[in-house]
Formats: sequence, structure tokens, C-alpha cells
Amino acid sequence: YVPGKFKTPEPDGYKLPGFKQIYTRWDSVFATKGWGTIYLGNHDQPRMVTRWGDDSPEFREPSSKMLTTFLLSMRATPYYYFGDELGMSNIKFDKIDDYRDIETLNMYKKIQHKGGNLLEFLNAQKISARDNGRTPFQWNKTPNAGFTTGTPWIKVNPNYTTVNEEDEAKNPNSCLNYFKKMVLLRKTHKDVLVYGKYQLLDPDNPKIYAYIRGEGPNKVLVLLNFSKDRVGWDVPEGLQIKPTPLINNYNTFVPGKTITLEPYQAVIVELQ
Repeated sequence: YVPGKFKTPEPDGYKLPGFKQIYTRWDSVFATKGWGTIYLGNHDQPRMVTRWGDDSPEFREPSSKMLTTFLLSMRATPYYYFGDELGMSNIKFDKIDDYRDIETLNMYKKIQHKGGNLLEFLNAQKISARDNGRTPFQWNKTPNAGFTTGTPWIKVNPNYTTVNEEDEAKNPNSCLNYFKKMVLLRKTHKDVLVYGKYQLLDPDNPKIYAYIRGEGPNKVLVLLNFSKDRVGWDVPEGLQIKPTPLINNYNTFVPGKTITLEPYQAVIVELQ
């Protein structure tokens, strides 16, 4: 822990061009030999949508779907941490007493002993603490999110009344059902989305992650808006896009020389 280095509410880790470089380099290692994995979260990480997307009420769902599109359209075996398919987000505890992770507790004691800024540390933990990814799975809107009839070892995220498996299973536009659609698309187009060649486009774009999967006549374009802004993207010369996306986390998509993407929009479209 270094005082003054924590950024809230958005950590200053990688900018999108750096993020693209990492995953492009990761892909290249296994491009012709071996096989890789890909993930954005696990039990030792905060929630995917909070860390890499936007967990605000306005953008939690579209950014969760966008990240799902990324994970399931890359060449590698995707690992998906439980609850990320629902768009579960960081719980963001206000008090140290709510944490269970020995790492967070010991860091708090160390800062307290040295007279450091405890409030700054707690605010940073709302983004980065491992316990954010360890809250009980949100099955339904009954007490304790249907996880247990007893007392859970760590508190349930209060948003379980709206973010839970039971409600999302019934909602065709939910994060969960989008995840299922993306899994099916990956299976039905496995030659392209699982085994196809990966080609990064527009590497320096600070908001759009664009890449091609596949080669020859079987290719798709993946467009991911990693920002909360409405952004235009100029289609490179020579790319001919089919008018109907294979998947889209919005209802809007107008092909042309410039494609406008809504905040956190994700589109996969076939190339002619």
C-alpha cells in the first residue's frame, strides 16, 4: 500500500490501448502452438463489471454484456467466475468490520499502526478488495439471496433483489440470458470464434476494442465500446460488413463507413 496511489472510484490501471496490447500478446503466444486461457475475474479479484466495466445503475448491464462478448469471442478457453454471468458487482463495504479477507485486514492494521489514511484505504478497497468477489451467489430475492437460511460468512450484496439468477432467467434481455446467447454463438461458430485467427484493429483507439476473428471467407468483426460515451468508429478500407449482427447487446446497429456505438455496446458482425 502506498498512500496517494489509490484512485477512486476508477482505478488507474491500464488504459484501453495497453489492455489490448496485453491480450493481443497473450493470444500471440499460443497462435501457432499450444492453447491458452482467458479470464477477467476470479476469487482473488474484485468483480469483473466493477473493475473492467461500469457498475453504475445505468451501465452495469450493457458493460457486463460487453465484457461477456469479449471473453467469449477470443481464442482461448474462457474462465467465467460465478456470478459474473449475472453482472454481480462489488459490494463496496464502508467498514473494516465487514471484511473477512486477511490481506485487507492486515493492510488496514498496518496503515492504522503507521498513522496512515484509513479512509483512503477503505475507499480503495471498494474497488480492489478480494472480498468483493467472495460475496454469496445471488440466487433470488429471498433473504440472503437464497444462498443460505443461516448467517452467511460474509454479507450479501444489497442489490440481490434485482440482480439474481431467478429474475434474470425470466428476463430475455438480462445479463444471464445474453451470456447464454454468447455461449451458444461461440459453439455454433467455433471454427471462427474458438479456433479462428485473431487480428487486432485500431490498436491505439482509447475507447474501442476492435478485432477480426477467422480468415478467408469465414471472418467476423468484433466491436467493443469500453466507454460510457457514444463513439463513432471508421471501418477500414476493404472491410465489407453484413447488415445484421450475429449478436448485439443493444437494439441499434447501422452499418456504414462509420459505425456509431452506444455506451458499452458490443457487436459481432460477419464480414462479406
